[in-house]
Amino acid sequence: MIEILESGPFNTVQDLGRPGYRDIGVSASGAMDALAVRIGNILVGNDENAAAVEVQTFPFSLRFEQRMVFAVTGADGNPHLNGSELLSWCAYLAEPGQVLELKQPPRLARSYISLGGGLEIPVVMGSQSTSLRGGFGGNAGRPLAKGDRIAVGDDAEMVMLPAPGLAVVEPSVALRDVFPAAVDGTLPIRALPAGEHDLFAGDGEAFWSQTWRISSRSDRTGYRLSGEPITPTASIEMRSHGVVPGVIQVPPGGEPIVQMSDANTAGGYPKIAGVIECDLWRLGQARIGARLKFVRSTHAEARRVEQAVAGYVEDVRQTSRMVKRALKAMA
Repeated sequence: MIEILESGPFNTVQDLGRPGYRDIGVSASGAMDALAVRIGNILVGNDENAAAVEVQTFPFSLRFEQRMVFAVTGADGNPHLNGSELLSWCAYLAEPGQVLELKQPPRLARSYISLGGGLEIPVVMGSQSTSLRGGFGGNAGRPLAKGDRIAVGDDAEMVMLPAPGLAVVEPSVALRDVFPAAVDGTLPIRALPAGEHDLFAGDGEAFWSQTWRISSRSDRTGYRLSGEPITPTASIEMRSHGVVPGVIQVPPGGEPIVQMSDANTAGGYPKIAGVIECDLWRLGQARIGARLKFVRSTHAEARRVEQAVAGYVEDVRQTSRMVKRALKAMA
């Protein structure tokens, strides 16, 4: 069991989402940084899809009511256990009564807390993710609040850890060859031209060349981007069509909207581009006010990035297993 001691709005329980229900209007939801959840779960010995706590408003703190393994992944730093600073992307053992506190990260937007044994949250439509708009899933369909107590599953094989914890190299470092760094504070995000790209003519090129800023009107449903408006060459009337996370639509005002984890299931705005799937976690870690520039990609490049990420995850999985086997043998 864990008890929430301090929380802000929009901190929720999320796993990798509930695909397969968009045809009946149910968004997939899921973590904004799915890669962080996968790695955190591997570190604590869970299935990669196990639910974690997504923290996007800080400070946040919880108390452990039983002995358990945990890991904080995602945002860059500032987890503390009973006042002692810990490493992110590292699994630790907590004792009953200890308090985990997450302070405001220096640069990134979201932290994830994975707990050995997983959160005992009801499964709704195949997922434990919270749908705030639908009011279901996760912690009774609402954000976490002070005083909430959530059961944690029995960790039948308590993960054995080295004394200082079990850490991995975070993705932005391990995969720096495939994830280009920000340039002068502007984050490059790769995307593919979408169905209505050609309707924008010269403004289509302006979409790629200019720097966009994430508006304060952004949330888990979509990032609204501020910049020089772009418009199609002629007014068009479109039927609503299915959309998924990463789709970039342009409403009549001309400032794009990037669909995110709680993406609408359908919409009629023209689509100018789509963010490649493996760059969505980077976008999910971008804060309000962050600057973005979209880089035209290709299907081949998207596939190469996907393979690199898969290789990184497999390396983490194999290394984690190897260390735990070695510790068991020494016990």
